[in-house]
Amino acid sequence: MLEILNNLDTNLFIFLNGIYSPFWDKIMWWISGSKSWIPMYAVIVAYIIYKQRWKSIVTLIFIALLVTLADQISVHGFKEVFQRLRPCHNPGLQDLVHIVNNKCGGKFGFVSSHAANTFAVAYFLSNLIKHKYFSIFIFTWAIIVSYSRIYLGVHYPFDVLGGAFLGVFIGYLTYKLYYFTNQKISDYFKK
Repeated sequence: MLEILNNLDTNLFIFLNGIYSPFWDKIMWWISGSKSWIPMYAVIVAYIIYKQRWKSIVTLIFIALLVTLADQISVHGFKEVFQRLRPCHNPGLQDLVHIVNNKCGGKFGFVSSHAANTFAVAYFLSNLIKHKYFSIFIFTWAIIVSYSRIYLGVHYPFDVLGGAFLGVFIGYLTYKLYYFTNQKISDYFKK
């Protein structure tokens, strides 16, 4: 069964990674970069501060906690444990993998930290902001960033899928803790 899943994952990777062009190389490189999204993050942070005022401190602390958890768990709880080679480090695939700017990343790829981080943030923010179009936007952003990792040749589709599930799970738990904490803070100030 594992061999069948691995073959499916590899074949899907080869197909998806094989669809590329110089134009999309630049776009996907930009999409995958963490600094590319700073303006979007700034707008979201400004919105949270505007809506919540002093309560935004707690929210921003939880978002920082969320990203730290998703990033660290994806590396120490998965990549270092499973030690699945990235496709660009897999000797059997190296001639087939399209890599952009000769960047392959660390040795191991399961699960994708980009997917874990973006889906954790998307889940948390969609529950925080609770607006249909924002939720569509933020999850579309997470999907595109995650797909860029396959395009760039650094993750298999199941690496991305695993990262997305991990991210949603961490986003869910963090949001529940955030909600509980906010309730306790509100109850304290009502006394």
